Amino acid sequence: MTGRSQTQAAVQRFRQFELLARGVVEGSLSGRHRSPYKGFAIEFEEHRQYAPGDDLKHLDWKILGKLSRYYIKQYEEDTTLRAYLVVDVSGSMQYTSANRTKLETARMAAQVLSYLLIQQQDSVGLMTCDNKLRTHLPPRATKPQYKRISDVLESADSREDTGLGPVLHQLADRIKRRALIILISDLFDQPEDICLALNHFAHRRHQVVVFQTLDRKEETFPFQGAMEFDSLEDDRMHRVDAPRIRRAYLEKFREHREQIRRTCFDRRIDFVPLYTDDPFETVMARYLAERTRRT
Repeated sequence: MTGRSQTQAAVQRFRQFELLARGVVEGSLSGRHRSPYKGFAIEFEEHRQYAPGDDLKHLDWKILGKLSRYYIKQYEEDTTLRAYLVVDVSGSMQYTSANRTKLETARMAAQVLSYLLIQQQDSVGLMTCDNKLRTHLPPRATKPQYKRISDVLESADSREDTGLGPVLHQLADRIKRRALIILISDLFDQPEDICLALNHFAHRRHQVVVFQTLDRKEETFPFQGAMEFDSLEDDRMHRVDAPRIRRAYLEKFREHREQIRRTCFDRRIDFVPLYTDDPFETVMARYLAERTRRT
């Protein structure tokens, strides 16, 4: 394929993704005037001298202690939302038994959500990760940002293993101002590490949404007989007797997901399953419409 035809193919894929995103967003929010995601940050603006009747909870006690003067902290509401899409690109995201991989499903979700946020004139950034942070696009609210996000998602790929917990802790420390964190991953890491990271985000008062991207066979394990599984995170082959390990696998899988789902419930974090064989547009539109009703 020539350089020109490669460019044309990339442009065509971008336009297809844009049409998909536009269709999902406009279809789910048709006739609605509210957004599923809203600005919510309150930022410090300046001090002013205390006046009788001012709420004492805004009194700056440090200035009072140092200067024996009464000053009130004034705040400004920032209605522009800052959002970060965090997309897992580790080797396990390459798996599929359907028409698209988990990574392709994650890309589609990220495309739809970035389109929605930019249409709202909100700032959206992108981070991709496996066992470390791979790319970081700072949040922007401009239309070219959507193309930048699309380009990074198009090239995002990895054979590395998953190390999601430490990466999420790193992001929680890096993101100083309140933001919307949208995590799109199969969550194939130690559930304790993921739950601690989600608690870290909640402690910093970020709003969090988790999309768990799965292949249906990872949930049901319908395999029969002796099988060889090609590891997507290293070069090894794993030979197993599927019927012998099915019960233990399914029990471990359900415990893993339930631990993360329970943490999300306790922290009021949206937990949204996305399967590679689901009708993508329907699932995303249903979630956005349901989210809008709750705002």
